[in-house]
Amino acid sequence: MEELLAQSGITTFSLKKGDTVKGTVVFVSSREVLVDMGKKSFGIVAEWELDQVRDYVSNLKEGDKVVAQVVNPENDYGYTVLSLRKASMETRWQLLEKLKETGDDMEVTGLETAKGGILVDWQGLRGFVPSTQLETQFATNPMQLLNRKFKVKVIELDPGINRLVMSQKASFLGVTPSAQREKLKKIKPDDILKGNISGIAPFGVFVDVDGIEGLVHISEVAWEKVENLSELYKVGHQVEVIVLDVNENEGKLNLSLKRLTPDPWKNILDRYPIESGVSGKVVRSAPYGIFVQLEPGIEGLLHISKINPGEEPAIGDKVECMVEKIDAVKRKISLTLVPHEKPVGYR
Repeated sequence: MEELLAQSGITTFSLKKGDTVKGTVVFVSSREVLVDMGKKSFGIVAEWELDQVRDYVSNLKEGDKVVAQVVNPENDYGYTVLSLRKASMETRWQLLEKLKETGDDMEVTGLETAKGGILVDWQGLRGFVPSTQLETQFATNPMQLLNRKFKVKVIELDPGINRLVMSQKASFLGVTPSAQREKLKKIKPDDILKGNISGIAPFGVFVDVDGIEGLVHISEVAWEKVENLSELYKVGHQVEVIVLDVNENEGKLNLSLKRLTPDPWKNILDRYPIESGVSGKVVRSAPYGIFVQLEPGIEGLLHISKINPGEEPAIGDKVECMVEKIDAVKRKISLTLVPHEKPVGYR
């Protein structure tokens, strides 16, 4: 490299730290890269920089055009010291865009577990694989993948905020974006589909429908209030769902389980006339009263003002009530306890 510099008759031109320069690679070794910046000026990429961009530099060859940033306009030997990290970063993001579009696999290394998944490394970039995007055997214990290499596909990326989300499941199933888009085009709202539960989160159940991810939000699981989804469903179980919405931009489905069963609020006034007697079980309490389940999906509120102090029913108790008021639109029922003796003036 020194001979090349000597033969070139180097002259310098005005540069300052942080400037962006374009050049042509004229020499590449394991320790240095020499870049012709024009006007008979050359820049070098030192060994300490190469450790950070080794994957990028390994693909460079003489004649390649590069964009670099000035670290030092002139070192002790009169050379401009350059950094290729920005160019390396841009190149890697461009490659990720291509990998997302083609659906090709990429190999990552598990770094550390994080809330809801695992952080991975790919050519010096950090990515995230959610637990719902891991193969079933790793979904509940991502620690098995620490310091291991495994294949994934890119499903989301945003260079502006360094967001990179990947899926091991997509790689395992062999799903490509183009194939996914074709499948999505055939799915319409109100379609009834079969799928397998691929993940369970506090906010809902993930369902794999022929390689397409769907979410059943907790509010769409059952007509009655659901507290713990893990008690109702297990990863791998097959379920039948109805499509609420198709999100073609993200390649996802919004699904429902409860809408495959009759809505218990339909014709509610026919079944529970005002002032009719009803019986139910106390299922939960709040500062303002207790909730009584009359049937699955139908709960009524017994307001605290309707309960004598010290006589509050406990969760699980059966109670006899009367329907005081129903708001079918807001899906609310107000109850009152059946009096042991008819109050004076009661109509």
